[in-house]
Amino acid sequence: MWDIITNALPQLIAAGLKYTIPIAIISFLIGLVLALLTALVRISKKGGAFYVLKAIVRFYVWLFRSTPLLVQLFIVYFGLPYLKISGLAPEGIKLTPLVAGILTFSLNTGAYCSETMRAAILSIPKGQWEAAYSIGMTRALALRRIILPQAIRVSLPPLANSFISLVKDTSLAASITIVEMFEVSQQIAAQNYQPLVMYCLVAALYAVACSLLSWLQGYLEKVTSRYVSNAN
Repeated sequence: MWDIITNALPQLIAAGLKYTIPIAIISFLIGLVLALLTALVRISKKGGAFYVLKAIVRFYVWLFRSTPLLVQLFIVYFGLPYLKISGLAPEGIKLTPLVAGILTFSLNTGAYCSETMRAAILSIPKGQWEAAYSIGMTRALALRRIILPQAIRVSLPPLANSFISLVKDTSLAASITIVEMFEVSQQIAAQNYQPLVMYCLVAALYAVACSLLSWLQGYLEKVTSRYVSNAN
């Protein structure tokens, strides 16, 4: 058994460094940008035609929170090639497995994290806005310099949890032929006929990675809350 582990471990780690971690980081960063933009649109007080944009982002959030991530991956990678658009994509929308995976993970993360960010922004007392307006700040400046820094501290724990979940969810990328850690473990298990050993090994690697991220989350929470603690 130890020979199997020592032979498979370097391959699994290499797949994690080449695909699992980069996919998680890139998707999360793109998802955060989408989440922030979505949250800002939803809390905006603008009316008129802006309601159409609000309706679109509400539908986006509802769609990705109401359907399984695996189904979303299949639609983007296997389904879009059948979506033929005259003049734009007459042969369908064909994406590489990596692009399809990052796109799906980013959209899914953006939908979930947008609710976290929206709640964090709305949790800041209205007095903070009024104080900013009283010294001549615009809404955009107040948001950037006063509200968002506080909202980031509030939203840090749930956002960190979302990232940890995303690292584990990247295992679903194996379903669209991305050779990440779980896919490599399946390939090796098919060769050595030791699925229990291989799946336990890859599970242990995910556990180690998520444990390190949990420690980092705790450290960041202490750093961002040090002034609050001192004030109390």
